[in-house]
Amino acid sequence: MLVSGALLSSRGALFPALQAMGLKEVEVRRSWAAFRYGAWAIGTMMHTWQSYVEGHGEWQAHQYGGYYAKAVDLTAYWRPTLKVIRSKHYNSQAEKALPAVVFGMIGRVGSVGQQRMALLTDLVRADLNDPSETGLNVRLLQRVRLGLAEDEMPIFDAGFKIADLYQAGLPRFVVRLAKNFTARRNYLPAYLEKGRPAEYGQRIRSLGRTYRGKRIAATPPDRVSTWQQQGLAFRAEFWDDLVLPDTKPHPDNRTFSVVAVYDPRFAEPWLLACPLQLSGADLWALYHDRWPIEQLPLAAKHMVGAHRQFVFASESCYRLPELALLAGSIQTYLAATLPPIPTGFWDRNPKRTPGRLRRLLSRTTFSDLSAPMPDRIRKKAPVFNHLPKGILGHRRTKRLTPA
Repeated sequence: MLVSGALLSSRGALFPALQAMGLKEVEVRRSWAAFRYGAWAIGTMMHTWQSYVEGHGEWQAHQYGGYYAKAVDLTAYWRPTLKVIRSKHYNSQAEKALPAVVFGMIGRVGSVGQQRMALLTDLVRADLNDPSETGLNVRLLQRVRLGLAEDEMPIFDAGFKIADLYQAGLPRFVVRLAKNFTARRNYLPAYLEKGRPAEYGQRIRSLGRTYRGKRIAATPPDRVSTWQQQGLAFRAEFWDDLVLPDTKPHPDNRTFSVVAVYDPRFAEPWLLACPLQLSGADLWALYHDRWPIEQLPLAAKHMVGAHRQFVFASESCYRLPELALLAGSIQTYLAATLPPIPTGFWDRNPKRTPGRLRRLLSRTTFSDLSAPMPDRIRKKAPVFNHLPKGILGHRRTKRLTPA
């Protein structure tokens, strides 16, 4: 139902979408019951799907500087009138946090041919007891740390802070920083024999900015590297051995490097932080591979029609988005591996996109694609005419009362 986009025509309603696939009334009710009350978990399904993709050998993981890219992000399904879920997520159009079903996503990044794709490995729900996004970030970072291999590098956007990554115990990471981010040296500046000795290291400002009409200059970089890629000239400026602004210098402090990557295709540089000494080209490539994780919610919402949902039980509110994200991953991978599917005669140069695959599947029914079902899951025809019916069939016994 999801991969064929049946939810688009039903505007998020499950029963009409299931019936549009050609299922009978009994099959529709059984499908809904399996979705709502079935004993299954999305983690097992994602593990099975990951094994399937890796077993075919067409998807190849990306590696830079000896580390495989592992993207981390948040996504939300907006439910403005939902009373069961109390979690919220910031909406840029509304400029405020709105009620939503929020998930944390973790995925390995690779490519199928020339197309980059994130392979979803973990989904973290917002807790019903602690619906705040801060609590979700803590659980998400714990899941990242527990599932992080020695040769994997987690990549975060600017919504995650270095202090939270340190508190979660992540040994390494690449995170984007705000434009006005500042840090300090992990050593004290030289004493000028005047005034009180400094307690904190020199403040480092990677990018200059204007504050109240005054120009605040950037700190000169410690080193600069340049490289050529895709016919473009890139430049990276580094500031090493840094700590957070409220941290005093100490030899045992965890330090990190800040790098400003200047891409000629963008007006503003990327400001990244990493505790390891990686080259500018590797850091640029690692953060560049964070973007495929954002394509999965696009395919899981508007491509399959799950951006609008009409389920209201607490468990169903999480299960349907989880299945939609898995369906979006399946759509993206199948579209990349199958031959290009034109939308019509006018589509002379079709691309391998999940939308074109969904249009093809929407013109078929489940019975056209499914193989004959095994006998063990066919509808049984038991004999029950000999059993007592009505009140006689109740397994209740009369309770004897003492005289």
